[in-house]
Amino acid sequence: MATIPEDFNLAFQHHQAGRLPEAEALYRQILQAHPDHSDALHLLGVIAHQAGKHDVAVEHITRAIALNPADAEYHNNIGEAYRAMGKCEEAVAHYRQALALKPGYAEAYYNLGIVLHTRGNLEEALAQYRQALTLKPAYSEAYNNLGNVLKDQGKLEDAVIVYRQALALMPACVETYNNLGVALMRQGKLEDAVAAYRQALALMPACVETYNNLGLALQDQGKHEEATVCYRRALAIRPNFVMAHSNLLFALNYHPDKSGDEIYAAYREYDARFGLPHRSQWRSHCNSRDAMRCLKVGYVSPDFYTHSVCHFLEPLLAHHDKGMVEVYAYAEWICEDAVTERYKRYVDRWAPTRGLPDDALAEHIRADGIDILVDLAGHTERHRLGVFARKPAPVSVSWLGYGYTTGLTAIDYFLTDAVCAPPGSEPLFAEVPWRLATPGYAYRPAEGMGDSNSLPALAKGFVTFGTLSRSVRINHRTIRVWAEILKRVRGSRLVVESHEFCEVAMQTALAETFAAHGIGREQLEIGGHSPPWEVLRNMDIGLDCFPHNSGTTLCETLYIGVPFVTLQGRPSVGRLGSSILEGVGHPEWIARTEDEYVEIAVALAADLTKLSALRAGLRNEMKTSPLMDEPGFACKVEAAYREMWTRWCGR
Repeated sequence: MATIPEDFNLAFQHHQAGRLPEAEALYRQILQAHPDHSDALHLLGVIAHQAGKHDVAVEHITRAIALNPADAEYHNNIGEAYRAMGKCEEAVAHYRQALALKPGYAEAYYNLGIVLHTRGNLEEALAQYRQALTLKPAYSEAYNNLGNVLKDQGKLEDAVIVYRQALALMPACVETYNNLGVALMRQGKLEDAVAAYRQALALMPACVETYNNLGLALQDQGKHEEATVCYRRALAIRPNFVMAHSNLLFALNYHPDKSGDEIYAAYREYDARFGLPHRSQWRSHCNSRDAMRCLKVGYVSPDFYTHSVCHFLEPLLAHHDKGMVEVYAYAEWICEDAVTERYKRYVDRWAPTRGLPDDALAEHIRADGIDILVDLAGHTERHRLGVFARKPAPVSVSWLGYGYTTGLTAIDYFLTDAVCAPPGSEPLFAEVPWRLATPGYAYRPAEGMGDSNSLPALAKGFVTFGTLSRSVRINHRTIRVWAEILKRVRGSRLVVESHEFCEVAMQTALAETFAAHGIGREQLEIGGHSPPWEVLRNMDIGLDCFPHNSGTTLCETLYIGVPFVTLQGRPSVGRLGSSILEGVGHPEWIARTEDEYVEIAVALAADLTKLSALRAGLRNEMKTSPLMDEPGFACKVEAAYREMWTRWCGR
């Protein structure tokens, strides 16, 4: 008969070879004879963890630690199980205990770095990965994760260097190629990013994460059809890949040739796949049905930092009447800055959510007793729509960060105005449009924008049109219309500025599309300056994109004194420009057709005296308009929340 050590060695060989059922059977056989065999308990727990039974893993390894508390590996592996359960505090405690017992334990430093990164402690995570690499210089996984932290810190050049170090150690790592592609995309190096993703697909042709990332890069190159093909391929391989479906919806919003009905069909599919299945688990809410009491309002966002959202969210949070609402912020943030600190002062409760599974966050929100839960992200990166699908609050609202429906019928209202969502557009929304008096937001300018200036055309002798839009909004329709304007206005120039146009390849591609319409390169100024205030000051007339309008940059354009022309199209992303112009009192710059768009732009350029007077007074017009009435907007929103709540109380 085999001895216990022989059985254990055989079990361990099975375990290392991936023969988990055989290993588990032997570990259990050993424990029947020796219930205090700590190594068998520990490795039985590891198998449970590998099988996704993390609570069982914790139970077994806890017993092993009770028998042998000085084994660093036990603490590291129970930390792994706790991390998988989303219990970060317990995971951190055990990783630190492992390191106290074994200071040279590179894997424990690496695992601790993962949890700290998840919690947003970027500097601490960085230190752990660097320590792991000091102990184990060829640790390719640590290089990869070090790159992820640097990427999240915005240190993109450093991140790219580190990813390439990881690939030098492990050239076939698909994950690192994906991460490298993301860092390159954020640098505006779209061609290089596409190359990295295609290399990843060459290594793993069915990698859904790579298809998703490649879709994002192609989308930023303006290749809408190719992008949607990538997202659909990812979903064909993994139907429950929620971010691929969200990115598909995001891309469809920008598609120049699809109707609102065609696009909304994909939103209904999203609800059927990721929303409706949760309805059977919905529970009733115990919130007090007192219609006039102070309401608990929770805002859910990944963007509580210096992000374009802050120009519209701060005016609301800064002016909330704390006698009317108690404000909770559920922050899916990855870094903090000065804007984050301001947000923390505006709210009554601040709750970091990164790393919390949807079920856990939904229960947290329910336990907080939130009355009205507000989504601020839509289908943008790091959204938490899965939480809203679980209906953790009696009333839910989507607003601001996305500009269009979420597609989730679990969300009650879409906060908007009658310009963005005109009467009759209800069939294009999963939520009920709740229309505020136009506009459905208030704008707060960025610090340091500086003053307006005199009309550049007076000194230059020619008119400069311009747009600060992302490349994804520019398409064959906008280019045709803009080219016609340049032809009609003798000697005029067009400035196109965004992050993506830092890359020479993108500049060349855009210039070639204009050349096909008879516009020479000398009429185009293409680049990606940041911040763009001087670019704006050198523009005479702004040109909005369509069918998906710009947003923040339109307000910035007006604030510098530059009027813009917009085309009123699909609700509601195709009417953001119209809403802004109605809000500031200049509906005459809103076109209903592409031909009218051209005529409005040409007419503005024809009267430089009038254009100069507009420039001188536009900022003051904004300041005295509803577009910048922060207290008035907060009152409008609070009145809407009160009415929503009253309706729920009356059900």
